Amino acid sequence: MGSVRQSTTADWSKERLLSRKQYSELGLGRSDGGDEGLEPNFWHTVQGKIQRSWMKVKEAAFKAYEMGRSDPRKVIFAAKMGLALAFISLLIFFKEPFDFISQNSLWAVMTVVVVFEFSIGATFNKGFNRALGTFSAGALSVGIGMLSVLAGKLEEAIIVISIFIAGFCASYAKLHPTMKDYEYGFRVFLLTYCIVLVSGSDFTKVAVTRLLLIACGAAVCLVVNTFIYPIWAGEDLHKMIVKNFRDVANSLDGCVNGYVQCVQYDRVPSKILTFQASDDPLYSGYRSVVESASKEDSLMAFAHWEPPHGRYRMWNYPWDLFIKVSGAVRHCALMVMAMHGCMLSEIQAPAELRRAFSNELKRVGTEGAKVLHEIGNKVEKMEKLSPGDMLTEVHRAAEELQMSIDQKSYLLVNSENWGSVTQPKEFTDPESFLDSKEQEQKPLAHSLKSVSTLKNGDSQPPNTAINISFSKSGSSEDVFRRQISWPSRQPLDHEILLNEREVRTYESASALSLATFASLLIEFVARLQNLVDSFNELSEKAKFKEPIDQTGAENEAAAGFWTKLFRRS
Repeated sequence: MGSVRQSTTADWSKERLLSRKQYSELGLGRSDGGDEGLEPNFWHTVQGKIQRSWMKVKEAAFKAYEMGRSDPRKVIFAAKMGLALAFISLLIFFKEPFDFISQNSLWAVMTVVVVFEFSIGATFNKGFNRALGTFSAGALSVGIGMLSVLAGKLEEAIIVISIFIAGFCASYAKLHPTMKDYEYGFRVFLLTYCIVLVSGSDFTKVAVTRLLLIACGAAVCLVVNTFIYPIWAGEDLHKMIVKNFRDVANSLDGCVNGYVQCVQYDRVPSKILTFQASDDPLYSGYRSVVESASKEDSLMAFAHWEPPHGRYRMWNYPWDLFIKVSGAVRHCALMVMAMHGCMLSEIQAPAELRRAFSNELKRVGTEGAKVLHEIGNKVEKMEKLSPGDMLTEVHRAAEELQMSIDQKSYLLVNSENWGSVTQPKEFTDPESFLDSKEQEQKPLAHSLKSVSTLKNGDSQPPNTAINISFSKSGSSEDVFRRQISWPSRQPLDHEILLNEREVRTYESASALSLATFASLLIEFVARLQNLVDSFNELSEKAKFKEPIDQTGAENEAAAGFWTKLFRRS
């Protein structure tokens, strides 16, 4: 008995210790013994979880509120969706003799859920695809069903084989690029075809009922979405292209001013290096333009389905020309992206060198941004360009920048090494070479004279310039060897020479970075002509209004009432 009692006491103590260990691992009690801390810790944990859940709910509600405040159309779209579903759900309450409608009303509800889209063009597109797929599949399935009934024992085999053939053909056809806009129609075709064939012997009734209910759902979608605060894809496309103009103009202006003012990044953000969304205004401006191509294409596809409305009172409106103009803007945005890359590069031009060309760079950037803003305003107002060449000023600014680079080219290259090339034999006597090859000698003498003049600040005769250039003669093989072995590998006893070469190489590279930035800016100006041509084509095809004469408008506004009255009479 004593041994049994001792074993029972030991088992009870072991179970108690295990239970305490489990409570301590769950965080519901203390591990040092005592059950008095179990209940308070449990409620504290539950209270913390409730508070965290409540904070997440408030955060989600705040984000939903901000989304609705930033774009109120999303709230209106959600309300229209609920209204359309409420209308179509009335079919459920149909009684005799239309009880079959209430029994199959699910098809109408599904049509509203699937077809109702944000814009009217997308709704028309989905509705057409659903109607086309349902009608074609219904007609084909009724015919195949009747043939399978006539086949007798082979009815099931004919149905299965026809479903396989229809699935193969429809799935293969929708993969063709030209059928991309009708992919949803192929899906509806397969769904309807299979449902009608597997429904039983009454194929006609199932096909007609499904077609009528889908037509009712599509009609409700079109009526609600068109007549209650309509949202047009064409207007969204129009506004997006105008925004692209302004984004590129702002990025261009910011890049040029930042480069001239020597704005440098302490550390390039990793998001910019991987072309992800960033808070940098220069980067986000041109990035949104570069990445807007896919969204513009989808909006254009939906805009083609929309009827004439608002300012777009024209069938077959040339939305594709809007995309062409946006493509020209994107072509210019790529140059801005390259210029921003110069600002992010490791090798930068010194501030003194940038100030030497600051006025010319600023003027080109200002005039280029001005052209983009002006064309963007014309696109927004749907107005043609004013008579005359709007690119005159920006071309003149680019020419001045090019001339300044030509005049100060000695600042961009290390002209001290130009004379290190070995003098050819025919150049030893410039006068004899001038007599034998006069047409080739003149450009050479003029070029060498220009370099010497710009570098030394004084003028010299042509022959003197040639002699100075060739007086620092060196082996042409040595020059070639230095070029192909850069960066050069010298012994340790030439460490001073190596450092000097590295410094000079870095100075040359930093100067060339400014030339790269200037050449990109000039290329941007050259691309503006394509933008102007694309806009002129759009303004003619879309029948934009004629530009308003600002002087005449001001005189008209300043004229008195009686002056206007007598003028009309």
